[in-house]
Amino acid sequence: MNDHDVIIVGGGQAGLAAAHAARAQGLTPVILEAGAEPVGSWPRYYDSLTLFSPARYSGLPGLPFPGDPEHYPHRDEVVDYLRRYARCLGTEILTGHRVDAVTRTDGAFTVHATGETALTAPVVIAASGGFSRPYRPALSGLDTFTGSVLHSSEYRNPEPFAGQRVVVVGAGNSAVQIAAELAVHARVTLANRAPVKFAPQRPFGKDVHFWSAAVGFDHLPIGHLLKKPLPSPVNDPGFYKATISQGQPDQRRVFTTADGDTVTWPDGTRERVDTILLATGFRPGLSYLDGLGALAADGRPSQDRGLSTTHAGLGYVGLEWQRSFASATLRGVGRDAHYVLRKLTGNRVGTGKRRCRPIG
Repeated sequence: MNDHDVIIVGGGQAGLAAAHAARAQGLTPVILEAGAEPVGSWPRYYDSLTLFSPARYSGLPGLPFPGDPEHYPHRDEVVDYLRRYARCLGTEILTGHRVDAVTRTDGAFTVHATGETALTAPVVIAASGGFSRPYRPALSGLDTFTGSVLHSSEYRNPEPFAGQRVVVVGAGNSAVQIAAELAVHARVTLANRAPVKFAPQRPFGKDVHFWSAAVGFDHLPIGHLLKKPLPSPVNDPGFYKATISQGQPDQRRVFTTADGDTVTWPDGTRERVDTILLATGFRPGLSYLDGLGALAADGRPSQDRGLSTTHAGLGYVGLEWQRSFASATLRGVGRDAHYVLRKLTGNRVGTGKRRCRPIG
């Protein structure tokens, strides 16, 4: 006999949305969260992080994001919101449960967490985040660079870098936001393989997410048609493009190699650098599925729109471009979670041990 109807690995926004979807079907889910509370990676992001989507478009199913619908929530607001969401879900959440492995026997999954009793269920949702494993590109000489090398996941605020020569590698929202913040305290270059593309955050007086929702782009299920995720332009509230054009930070193509404490730029010039900060994104943290044979050679899940193509009953929530442009965001994980749970369970009736109650 299975312990639960659904086991959800990960208690961040994707896992909480998956639990909501399971409860909506009358199923009994349990969330296994490695950390001390079900708030995902949000507390570990840099201090000044602010969402590029207004509160109106930043909520999970059943609970609107609080405050002025047009304000852009800060990192700590998101953490508080996820805490509240977890409390009113009415779902069992086991914190301090880091999943090591998932096995399958006779149609049931067994989920093994470090030092804990294994749990079984016919359905497992991997919701440990599409952004839980920092990606560090193989840049020439980076492994022997004698200055500091850190990933954006390790960055908190600019004070420790005051007066330094810093190179921020990346072209996304975080890279630009961090580089612009650092440039007030240090001499900073934003290095990338192609120039950063900007998009106005509020075209015609409305946030870009308003227009995306209005034309249906957020909902467009085209993720499975893409061989690789489409690059997204940086949302510019009106000053990022201007500060970069003024050289604070300046923008260059990424260095060709690093040697000791020196980098060589594409034009052949060499320059001493104190810190290289990699704002180069993340990859899904799904190593616990490796022994199951559910992952491709590069560690990415073998899946189609969140449904495993290797194991019936295995699903994913929170992957970048899983089904749509918004799949890995607060506003998008709920739609994907409900799609995946419906596909995995159909009209299956839960055990009835835990009933959904309205959130709000």
